[in-house]
Amino acid sequence: MSVLEGKVAVIHGGGGSIGAAAARAFAREGTRVFLAGRSLPRLEAAASAARSFGGTVEIAVVDAMDQVAVDRHVDEVTDAAGRIDIALNAVGFDHVQGRAIADTSLAEYLHPVTGYLQTNFVTAKAVARPMIAQGSGVIFTVSTPGARLTGRGLIGNAAQSAGLEGFSRALAGELGPAGVRVVCVRPHAMRDALDTSYTRQMFGRIADASGIDFDEWMDGLAGMTLLGRLPTLDEVAEFLAFAASDRAGSMTGVISNLTAGALVD
Repeated sequence: MSVLEGKVAVIHGGGGSIGAAAARAFAREGTRVFLAGRSLPRLEAAASAARSFGGTVEIAVVDAMDQVAVDRHVDEVTDAAGRIDIALNAVGFDHVQGRAIADTSLAEYLHPVTGYLQTNFVTAKAVARPMIAQGSGVIFTVSTPGARLTGRGLIGNAAQSAGLEGFSRALAGELGPAGVRVVCVRPHAMRDALDTSYTRQMFGRIADASGIDFDEWMDGLAGMTLLGRLPTLDEVAEFLAFAASDRAGSMTGVISNLTAGALVD
């Protein structure tokens, strides 16, 4: 029997790299998947790929920054499926990295901080309602190594990632008594995500500013990990499928290190 047979999952940012990879893994494991995002073509592509694994996948254009829109979609999902067992916020958007504080405006600094914390608050608040009512569920958030790194050009990303990890820990404490788990995953940059996410553009600007070829810059990131390589989308998706299952039923309040050893806990 598949580890997620009969489960219902909502993925915000479902047309992005991590969201689409998770949809494939969830669908393969027997999950009914609801993908939400702002780009209909990307949602359709992600849904088509997930359906090839035999899963039932539905899509909806939803702005994950809008509480009213997200609440409405969550109500539609629970009306259709009766419950929500898994919620993943895989929303991502371009932001400034690689600049010194003297060259970074307040707006550029706050953009990832307010953006990522807002969308994760909005989606977690919405899915917590049915999960509390049913007495179970798993909420996933996605952080970055910036939560633990230091150095020039990381200030906005570091504040955003550390804030999201703190949010996830606090949410786990609040929802735990209701039987709801919260798991934050912290992958590193992924080469196979470059063509379907904002990261190629963002990392490309950093490489250009450093006078380094893009592939060489990515090789440098890989060389700083203990495994000598970067994680892959499938590895992150497989972990999400495991952590969403009853096999990980005691896992909550954790920051899961999927950086291939760029960070050591």
